[in-house]
Amino acid sequence: MRKGNISLTLSYLMLIILAIGFLYPAIWVVMSSLRVGDSLFSDSLIPKQLTFIHYRDLFIEQSDKQVFFMRWFWNTLKIATTSMVLGTFIQILTAYSISRFRFYGRKTIMSLILILGMFPGFMSMIAIYIILLQLNLLNTPYALILVYTAGAALHMFVAKGFFDTIPHSLAESAQLDGASHMDVFMKIMLPLSKPMITYISLTTFTGAWVDFIFARLILRSRENWTLAVGLYELVNSYSSTEFTLFAAGAVLSSIPIAILFLFLQRFLIEGITAGANKG
Repeated sequence: MRKGNISLTLSYLMLIILAIGFLYPAIWVVMSSLRVGDSLFSDSLIPKQLTFIHYRDLFIEQSDKQVFFMRWFWNTLKIATTSMVLGTFIQILTAYSISRFRFYGRKTIMSLILILGMFPGFMSMIAIYIILLQLNLLNTPYALILVYTAGAALHMFVAKGFFDTIPHSLAESAQLDGASHMDVFMKIMLPLSKPMITYISLTTFTGAWVDFIFARLILRSRENWTLAVGLYELVNSYSSTEFTLFAAGAVLSSIPIAILFLFLQRFLIEGITAGANKG
C-alpha cells in the first residue's frame, strides 16, 4: 500500500511538471500579445498594462509593413480543408481495400508505405521542389495540397487496424442481400468509422495548418503565404521588435485548432484507441 501511494504521488508530480511545461509557453505568448510595445523582453509574465492594439494591427493596413493576416488565414484554411478532405478520402479507401481484400503485392505496398513514412518529410524537399517546378505548380496552393494529401498516408495503418476489428460477417450478410462492395463501404463501414474518420481528418488538418517547412519552400509571393510563413516573416523580415504582433497572430491562428480539439476530443480518443487494437 505504501509503495502504491509513493508511485501514485510520483505519477501526479510528473503530470503536474508536464502540464506546467506545456501551459507556460502558451500563457507566455498570450500575455506577450497583450503587452504594450513590440519588444520580446519583459520583466514579468503578466504585463503591468494590457492592450489589444496588436490584434487590431493585424487587420489594418500599415505604411511601414504589409500584414495580410486575413489573406494568410484564408490561404491556410483553404489549403488545410482541401488537404483534409482529399487526404481522409484517400486514406480511408486505401485502408479499407488493404484490410478487406487480398491481392498480389498487398504486403509489399504496406511495407513500402511504412518505410517511406518513417523518413522525415524534409529529406524529400529537393525532389518535391523539382517535381513541382516541372509541373509548374510552384507558388500555388495546389502544390501544398498535393504535398499534404500525399504525405498523410501513414495514418492509413491506424484506419486499417480499425477496419480489421469490424467483423466480416457484417459485409457478408449485406452482400447476401444484394449489396455491392461500394454499398457495404458507404452504408456500413463509413457509419461505423466516424471516430476513425474524425481522427484522420483532424490530424491531417492540423498538420497542414501548422506546417512551415514546405510552405516556406513552395510559396514565394507575400499574398500566397500561409499563416506559418507570414507570422515567421513578421519577426524576420521587418525587425526583431515585432514579436508582440507575432504573438497576437499566433494566438488567433491557434483558435481554430483549439476549437476543433475541444469539440471533437471524444471522437479523437475513440479513433486512436480503436485503430490500435489490431495491426
